[in-house]
Amino acid sequence: MKFSFDRDASRSDVLGADVDAEGTNFALFSENATRVELCLFDETGENELQRLDMPLMEGGIWHGYIPGIRPGQAYGYRVHGPYEPTQGHRFNPNKLLLDPYAREVVGHTVWDDALFGYELPGDDLTFDERDSAPFMPKAVVADPEFDWDADRALNHRWSDSLIVEAHVKGLTQLHPDVPEADRGSFAGLGSDAVIQHMHRIGATAIELLPIHGFLHDRHLQEKGLSNYWGYNSILFFAPHRGYLKSGTSKEMKEAIRKLHKAGLEVILDVVYNHTAEGNERGPTLSFKGIDNASYYLLSPENPRHAFDTTGTGNTLNVAHPMVLRMVLDSLRYWVQVMHVDGFRFDLASTLGREPQGFEREGGFFAAIRQDPVLSKVKLIAEPWDVGEGGYQVGGFPWPFREWNDKARDDLRAFWKRTDGMVPRVSERLTGSPVQFNHSHRPANSSINFLAAHDGFTLWDTVSYNDKHNEANGEDGRDGHSNNLSDNMGIEGETEDQGVNGSRERRVKAMLASLFFSQGVPMLLAGDELGQSQYGNNNAYCQDNETAWIHWAKARAPLTEAVTALMAFRTEMQLGQLNWAKAPEDDSREGPNVSWYSPTGSLMTDEDWADTERQVIAMTITTPKAEVLIILNAGDEGDFTLPEGSWIRKIDTALDPITCDDAVEGTVMLNWQSASAYIRA
Repeated sequence: MKFSFDRDASRSDVLGADVDAEGTNFALFSENATRVELCLFDETGENELQRLDMPLMEGGIWHGYIPGIRPGQAYGYRVHGPYEPTQGHRFNPNKLLLDPYAREVVGHTVWDDALFGYELPGDDLTFDERDSAPFMPKAVVADPEFDWDADRALNHRWSDSLIVEAHVKGLTQLHPDVPEADRGSFAGLGSDAVIQHMHRIGATAIELLPIHGFLHDRHLQEKGLSNYWGYNSILFFAPHRGYLKSGTSKEMKEAIRKLHKAGLEVILDVVYNHTAEGNERGPTLSFKGIDNASYYLLSPENPRHAFDTTGTGNTLNVAHPMVLRMVLDSLRYWVQVMHVDGFRFDLASTLGREPQGFEREGGFFAAIRQDPVLSKVKLIAEPWDVGEGGYQVGGFPWPFREWNDKARDDLRAFWKRTDGMVPRVSERLTGSPVQFNHSHRPANSSINFLAAHDGFTLWDTVSYNDKHNEANGEDGRDGHSNNLSDNMGIEGETEDQGVNGSRERRVKAMLASLFFSQGVPMLLAGDELGQSQYGNNNAYCQDNETAWIHWAKARAPLTEAVTALMAFRTEMQLGQLNWAKAPEDDSREGPNVSWYSPTGSLMTDEDWADTERQVIAMTITTPKAEVLIILNAGDEGDFTLPEGSWIRKIDTALDPITCDDAVEGTVMLNWQSASAYIRA
């Protein structure tokens, strides 16, 4: 069957492939193109059936409606225009291009020199005439129909939240209770086994590492590795094909629907700062061939070169209104069509870059804050990039929350007995007010964490002094060297029960300090099990048992500790909205906080200045009780409680950590322990 365009039915207002009962409207933005061809393929994506010139263009949007095109149709684009790299233009119609708005894809990228717009191994000023179609995945017209069964966003309160950062494949690949056929996929993510575990530990949200369609780098595949984490997006509307055992986005919808019914939010880690096409030496897969000068930031001195603030080769040009529209359309698609509950923005400082540098009131943030859909979901910033002035912790506007690496670093340093950490830990326990208590931001603006995908797992922070990234094939040059870790006497895994016991004790204490803090706690999936990556602190390319969660090796006391700590945090309402204040401060609302020394007296300036002090204690009033929290990074010792009777509820030196002892006067603090009491 040969298709033809119906010009009268063509629309430019909806980009991508928009299907209705009679056919499909195709629309693609390219401001500088001179001609756009739509290429139709068979259902396998391997055989081209027809090419049609897009018949209409307005405002840079090329569009055409084709009656009879149904869901499942595979397609791609060839875009004509000037090949003038020195002017930023890299049009090459020999390269089949993915639709930036594609909802699904068929096939996979097969690395070949034909994917490049220039002649390898020559320079990027040359022009390559080979057809890239045999090596490219193809976009697919997606079926929009799905029965959500009245599903809606959950909108859990930040004050009640526990976020678990997880990888779709890594979370489920080795889980013995996930059906084998579902492991590593969205079907596995929505399994009863995953839901039961999340319920057990008190999680309210799963934050997924990137699930947008991404590319496995050529240099990694040539070394037998892959881009496991997925921070290499090329499709902002389509789930990654490798996570769909069914091949369709319906599978992801089914997983989200099931997670929602179980009360679990789904937050996506999104990468709108760069794409998988890299710099001028990278492949031509989509944006570069559609309109390089519009979609990417280029060097103002020489537009031949990409302007890179991400450290990944290129930077998406969100200052361009149509590129900003694409990002906002993508975000709204995931909320309105796929029902996700929020986003974590990778290298978010890049999205706030204006001509004069980072601007918290810039166009991107303003667009999201006024959007009637996006302003209502959870928004989390990774508040840094590699460009000048890119470190912006505390610099983002409400309603954004932010990853707080200061909390991670200070809590790690405190528990490894670094001198002088007590004043800094007091900041972290109260939500890091120096960073976040401004511009009417609430006390849960900080996302507190001890470990994330990037760096050591929590167990590895107590098992390794040094990173061990040899398997990454970069001679140990990759990954952070300042991990604030301590192997506690033996590097790596050991059968020494004394060392393992000490490690377990420190991890439980570290977890307690996380859950006792104001802000929003985030766990790296597996940290509640004692997950190890064998000292690899940059497992981005390890799609294997290095990075997959080892459910069979779970350390039960850690899981039980997380369960108890989240239950205590919830019962005592420790994640409050208002900032803590001194008891004598009547000028504002908020929980009263007082700080005590081991003698039972209030902390003095001399106490705060004591760099050898390894105990910090505070009382905090919540709507439920007056809570006394004591963190002891040092040795066993006495502590005189504030006057009155108390009930000890948590002691991480115990197994299990929960207790219910009436105490008063002087108590003995266990070494490397965290404890919590409520006033009787």
